[in-house]
Amino acid sequence: MQDYLLWLVAGFVLVIAELLSGTFYLLVLGIAAFAGAAMAFSQAGFAMQAIVAAVVMVAGLAWVQHWRRRTVSERMPSIDSGQPAVFESWIDRPSRQARVKYRDTLWDAIIEEPADTAPGEVLYIVSMEGNTLKVARQKPQAVRLR
Repeated sequence: MQDYLLWLVAGFVLVIAELLSGTFYLLVLGIAAFAGAAMAFSQAGFAMQAIVAAVVMVAGLAWVQHWRRRTVSERMPSIDSGQPAVFESWIDRPSRQARVKYRDTLWDAIIEEPADTAPGEVLYIVSMEGNTLKVARQKPQAVRLR
C-alpha cells in the first residue's frame, strides 16, 4: 500500500472519530495526517512526511488551545441560580464548606463570602459545581440572555 494512502486512511479515521467525540483535537490530528499524505503524494521521504505532519499538528493544537481560552462560553444560567437555600451546619468553617437544605434535601455548599452564618439563615444559590452549591447572602442578579 502506498504511503499516502496510509496517511489518508489515518486522517479519515481521525476525522470520523472527531465527529463522534465533539472536540477539535482529533480534527487537528486528522488535518495533520492529511498534510502527511500530501507530502507522501509529492514523493517526500518519510522523515519529511512526519516532520510536516508534526508541525501542522503542533500549530493546530496551539490554535485550538488559544481559541478555547479566548472563547468564553456563555452558559445558560442554572434554574437553581437565585433560589433560596437554608443553612443547616458547617462542614469546615475555615474553608467555608457548609450543609444547606434545598428542595428538602441536604447539599454540600461553599459560602462565597466569609460570614458568621447561623442555622436557619436563608442563603441564595449563585452557581453549582458538580454536586456542590455556591451560595451567598445576597441574591444574584438576573442574567440576561441575548
